[in-house]
Amino acid sequence: MRHQNPMPTRVKICGITTWDDARLSVDLGASALGFNFYPPSPRAISPADAWNIIRRLPPFVEAVGVFVNWPPLVVDAMARALRLGSVQLHGAESPAEVEELARKHHVIKAVQVKRGFRAASLARYRAADAILLDGFARGLHGGTGRPLDWKLARAAGRYARIILAGGLTPENIAEAIRVAEPYAVDVASGVESRPGRKDPARLRALFAAVL
Repeated sequence: MRHQNPMPTRVKICGITTWDDARLSVDLGASALGFNFYPPSPRAISPADAWNIIRRLPPFVEAVGVFVNWPPLVVDAMARALRLGSVQLHGAESPAEVEELARKHHVIKAVQVKRGFRAASLARYRAADAILLDGFARGLHGGTGRPLDWKLARAAGRYARIILAGGLTPENIAEAIRVAEPYAVDVASGVESRPGRKDPARLRALFAAVL
């Protein structure tokens, strides 16, 4: 049985670093906002700055923390302190670590789709609430801007709720949703004027294409 939902596709805007970008994303219809706690990323944000945005979010908009290879205990503490709705794991976290965190939080496990990817391999993360499929770029943990095979993402829907990421833009988002039939989409670089800052016109164009 597929995990996809017939409801309109949910949209997460990731790499939020300012209240203005958060507010516009929410006003346009974002279901979730992503806050990147991976310091090497050009979209990284400090916990204090993230909290100053998260505390102002309206009801029914979820804050998602993005972590790369953090110990589960530290992720748990951060998630509680910032009242995160979900934690998104973008590193080499093991199925056991995913399961440990899933006992206390909604968990999104990110997986880069490399050559030879098999959708059935996602079953090892069965404790996760959703799987985010991202394009592959060596040395990068998300935000690659690299598209993946959307038909593979559709096939992966047999094993998990799929959040589609990787090179999504206002120009291709409608086709990506049509082909992949994801539970949600995750967009960062495709709506930016520069890393970490969103382009209002591109945000509006993205939501116009989705809704």
